[in-house]
Amino acid sequence: MAASAKPPAFDPADPLGLDDLLEPEDLAIRDTVRGWAADRVLPYVADWYEKGELPDVRGLARELGGIGALGMSLDGYGCAGASAVQYGLACLELEAADSGIRSLVSVQGSLAMYAIHRFGSEEQKRQWLPRMAAGEVIGCFGLTEPDHGSDPGSMRTYAKRDGSDWVLNGRKMWITNGSVAGVAVVWAQTDDGIRGFAVPTDAPGFSAPEIKHKWSLRASVTSELVMDDVRLPADAVLPEVTGLKGPLSCLSHARYGIVWGSMGAARACFEAAVDYAKSREQFGRPIGGFQLTQAKLADMAVELHKGILLAHHLGRRMDAGRLRPEQVSFGKLNNVREAIEICRTARTILGANGISLEYPVMRHATNLESVLTYEGTVEMHQLVLGKALTGIDAFR
Repeated sequence: MAASAKPPAFDPADPLGLDDLLEPEDLAIRDTVRGWAADRVLPYVADWYEKGELPDVRGLARELGGIGALGMSLDGYGCAGASAVQYGLACLELEAADSGIRSLVSVQGSLAMYAIHRFGSEEQKRQWLPRMAAGEVIGCFGLTEPDHGSDPGSMRTYAKRDGSDWVLNGRKMWITNGSVAGVAVVWAQTDDGIRGFAVPTDAPGFSAPEIKHKWSLRASVTSELVMDDVRLPADAVLPEVTGLKGPLSCLSHARYGIVWGSMGAARACFEAAVDYAKSREQFGRPIGGFQLTQAKLADMAVELHKGILLAHHLGRRMDAGRLRPEQVSFGKLNNVREAIEICRTARTILGANGISLEYPVMRHATNLESVLTYEGTVEMHQLVLGKALTGIDAFR
């Protein structure tokens, strides 16, 4: 660099200059998703959250399909074929609006569509993926059960052969999109091991009652899946995988989106805290002028932008085909944990106003309590990393 060159002015919104790492197409995708969320989510989400509903999910899904956000990192079949970093930026912007919206997109693209894209037959891909990419069909992913969360290998849902058909029985719990899905990717025990099935939700014996009385992810559809003698044709099974490696690889893909998304929730709370600190006056001056408040804001900014940098690094590794599941665990463990701390610190800056839905802080804080444990609890990711670091399996 020439000695006379001067660094650009400090940007409080991008203190590390991380936008320099992004290509023009990356920035365009980020701006598109941010604009959609500002127009279609932010004006309404506090009301949705208070009422515990997500109105017109199918309409929102079609709009998200229209901007290429569904299955966006997949290739072909109407999918956008975006990079992992571009998908991550979309997750960040969606979760800056609300974790429920990002969950809708993650479950659709990184779980249901990803499973069909990676493990499905060509016929299954052609049947489901173009309509899912367009938002015409919503998908869900049935792995967790009422009695089996962190130990999916002990699932009780079972698919039994009956002639050339499969007959599916069991229950799945805490399933995002379940009550509005047109297809459910359901994982079940079989005589040959754990298999995945693409289950049309209008199949006789299938139902998906919505779970109510949630205090987190209230602007999101969460359901139980009930399968009572659901008869499926032989070609409903995903043919390219047997065993837990199937669903776990899907979870790793979805967890990557959480690494980015959690920083979106953190950014929204950080920005709310900065704005509040500059406008709220006590003792004759803005509270942002007090040392304790500035210390909080500085610490929040450091963790926020470290987390975004970590997400970007993992995205580049994914794009290069070098991202390991242990590294995804590293990212989810750190970024969700730090996002929660940023939200809690923002709440202290806002004082009593921090619990009001006029501000996004408490909504994001309660949502992140779900994000902390779904798709792998803190303890599971700690054990994944512990095993990788020591070579000793402590899961059992």
